[in-house]
Amino acid sequence: MTSHDHPAAAHSATTDLITAAGVDHVRLVYDYLDAGDADSCASLMHERVVLELPGMPPVHGRAEAVRAHLRHSTGRTRHEIDHLVAADRSVVAAGRRVVPDSRHPCTRFVDVFRIADDGMVSECTRYYHTTP
Repeated sequence: MTSHDHPAAAHSATTDLITAAGVDHVRLVYDYLDAGDADSCASLMHERVVLELPGMPPVHGRAEAVRAHLRHSTGRTRHEIDHLVAADRSVVAAGRRVVPDSRHPCTRFVDVFRIADDGMVSECTRYYHTTP
């Protein structure tokens, strides 16, 4: 028997491949953001991507999402990822946003990504840790 004999198995295998591509793309998004490489970052996003950053209205579209992310960062911002969890075309990254010489040099965050059928990032919502 092959996955062709079981449509659910074929769907699961396809979803697993899309999710794996999404994990690679998410890792690269952080690398490109930290390097300030807008074009490479945009190449990993779906054309209708939706980005939600705390304190900002949702941003729609590849170019606007990259601009918003880069505005939200400085040339010295870096993302240190502690955990990456992926399943069913979703990727969750937990880590620290480090901005040297700022008022808040290290802020913990969680980003929740959705991955489109083509493996590109279609949604990203960021959450920051705050003291209760």
